[in-house]
Amino acid sequence: MLATSASERLAQCKDEDLTMVDHLVIGAGVVGLAVGRQLAQRSGSTLVVDKNRQFGMETSSRNSEVIHAGIYYPKDSLRTKVCIEGKHRLYAYCQQQGISHQRVGKWVVAQGAEQLEYLHALRRHCAELSVPAEIISGTVAQEEEPLVRADAALVSPTTGIVDSHEFMSAMLRDLADSGGTFAPNTSVVAMQRDQGSYKVLVTTGDPETPFMGIRAPVVVNAAGLWADRIANMLVPDSHPWREQYRLHFAKGRYYVLDAGASARLRVRRLVYPVPDKNIVSLGTHLTLDLAGTIRFGPDVEWTASNTNYAPGGGAPIDEVVRAINAYLPAVRSEDLSLGYTGIRPKLQRPGGAFCDFVIREESDAGMPGFVNLIGLESPGLTSSLAIAAMVDKILH
Repeated sequence: MLATSASERLAQCKDEDLTMVDHLVIGAGVVGLAVGRQLAQRSGSTLVVDKNRQFGMETSSRNSEVIHAGIYYPKDSLRTKVCIEGKHRLYAYCQQQGISHQRVGKWVVAQGAEQLEYLHALRRHCAELSVPAEIISGTVAQEEEPLVRADAALVSPTTGIVDSHEFMSAMLRDLADSGGTFAPNTSVVAMQRDQGSYKVLVTTGDPETPFMGIRAPVVVNAAGLWADRIANMLVPDSHPWREQYRLHFAKGRYYVLDAGASARLRVRRLVYPVPDKNIVSLGTHLTLDLAGTIRFGPDVEWTASNTNYAPGGGAPIDEVVRAINAYLPAVRSEDLSLGYTGIRPKLQRPGGAFCDFVIREESDAGMPGFVNLIGLESPGLTSSLAIAAMVDKILH
């Protein structure tokens, strides 16, 4: 009933009742904030809205907080392009803004001949991308990280970690300093193309004025887990977007090594297993936070819900430990506690092949000025500043 009544309410909105903005960004995760920050530096007004009570409450705050090197994906893919460019932009921005981060480096570890072959192929791929990487022997790996088991490891020195909350807070300050506005508790419930621009109806959470109409010539859909639903507001049920942009949700759990185990299991860098062939995930990997806490995850559980963060389900703890023990044999099930869960918005369906990011201005679909950012899962955080620059270039 809400969708029908919202659409009717939007159709009834008169121009004099609409709030006019030049750029409307839907979603205040790390990508939405980056885009809003970038567009606010242009002339005109920029409004970033998010349905949650504050920014970055979904995928952007429920991840590994890794600055990725950009080594896994096809050479000509958008994921590779924006990850590598975004990595450089992010390190520079962290330095400029004093954001907590550390270039700790990463190992991708191989066990056995087949995985070793993959490692050498990955090294060649890195060379084609001009991304620094080298392979070290199991003997060298043992000397540097005595607790890590590996027949060989690919060393990625440009991988790092970042405080994602500090990063998003800095971009929000930049948005405000450039005259932009962030509106939390603001849900988009209806949208239509109208008179060469977009009419958008939002709920405000204010009982006195529960709805607000907005008109904008430029709308950027950075809604993350909800991006397909936002796009679908503009098209009929038969439109190709319904299938083309359909999101699938991969829930993952992150486990934390307890204090006692952390004291005896000291690892100085991120450690990743060889990923599966379709890169559904990068495996149950070891990451560090800026306090030195060791975390493992995420696993993958396909789910129909994009809101259920309950820890239940997923792989049994013994299965998780077996995956970890492949490269860190000293970890025991009693060493781990569940830290948090996250949900990734994937265009890739269960069992499907690799899918690239969608970063597209939709003039070809008859919607000029409307930009879809869909399927921006990992490495979305690393890529965010590059995605924002790309959106700005597309529009201006």
